[in-house]
Amino acid sequence: MAWLLIISSVVVIWIASLFKILHDSYSPSKGAFLNDSNNGGSAKKRNVLLVVAHPDDESMFFTPTINYLTSRGHNIHILCLSIGDADGKGNTRKEELYQASATLKVPHQQVKILDHPDLQDGFGKVWNHNLLAKIIEEEVVSQGIDLLITFDNYGVSGHCNHRDVHFGVRKLLLASSQRNVEAWELVSTNIFRKYSGPVDIWFSNLYSMQCSNEMLHCLVNEQPRKSFLAMAQHASQWIWFRKLFVAFSSCTYVNMLRKMK
Repeated sequence: MAWLLIISSVVVIWIASLFKILHDSYSPSKGAFLNDSNNGGSAKKRNVLLVVAHPDDESMFFTPTINYLTSRGHNIHILCLSIGDADGKGNTRKEELYQASATLKVPHQQVKILDHPDLQDGFGKVWNHNLLAKIIEEEVVSQGIDLLITFDNYGVSGHCNHRDVHFGVRKLLLASSQRNVEAWELVSTNIFRKYSGPVDIWFSNLYSMQCSNEMLHCLVNEQPRKSFLAMAQHASQWIWFRKLFVAFSSCTYVNMLRKMK
């Protein structure tokens, strides 16, 4: 009886959380992230570069952020630092990323996918942070980027390539030539929050309210269905456990972004 009550409570909270997203789409930072307080709160259109490690990272982890940016007219570019060839499907995965980006309203010409011999996908594949910083800087300069978004130092899943991308961006920020570039990282959470699905919007909202709006923002996915549609474009990766991941992952429903110092 007690288990039935617990399961029923979880289902009710899950449905209530999903209802909040679909029919309210409220967040304490809604309309605040990237808005200029010196310009009446209106948003200056930014040139944003999302830096990821593998094709499908953008769909599995960053769709709340991408949806937020595109819906507000910001110009978003994606730099994917490998073709994800760990299983020999790199060329297929490259094309799948272009398809997923189209679903997320990121133009084909604003998606760059690398196949560098020193940046190959895989656990245990160490990526040189200086090389990453150089590649990212070249993209920043060529595209006139003024804002970067990437993983934090844990990389959501703990994947070494995700973590290396973070340190590559951090290395770039320490360079005197690019100190005018703003950077934000996707905050990793504990395993309970990570797999709490839409329920995590409550925890993320509470956490963001305790922090300065200048340092932390909670972005609720106003179109969570797009996460599934985008990930489905990665057909070679769209197998049962990733379908479960997208359904239960908090990153499908909310992103917490923290400013990198």
